[in-house]
Amino acid sequence: MDEENNIPEEEVDNIIVLNDESGAEVQFEFLDLVELDGEEYVVLLPVDEAENEDEVGEVVILRVEDTENEEEESYVSVDDEEVLNTVFEMFKEKFKDEFNFVDEE
Repeated sequence: MDEENNIPEEEVDNIIVLNDESGAEVQFEFLDLVELDGEEYVVLLPVDEAENEDEVGEVVILRVEDTENEEEESYVSVDDEEVLNTVFEMFKEKFKDEFNFVDEE
């Protein structure tokens, strides 16, 4: 177990740490990489939401951008609601047997 973050070691490889608007580090569980129209999007779940399975978790979808360093990539927020919905629908279809999705009405 990773004592510092209280995350089982087998899950550490699945964790991505990003900085929010205020510069604070936020841990996300990597769920999937979705390709749409030649762009790649990551589907992430905030770790604090993943730990509490009784609550409905909202995923975060970010577009992947290459950086000058070939070993790094950058994640950019997506403002296009249609793209977000399409990526999320593709994710839901791919994982329909693994997750219980709740539609907000």
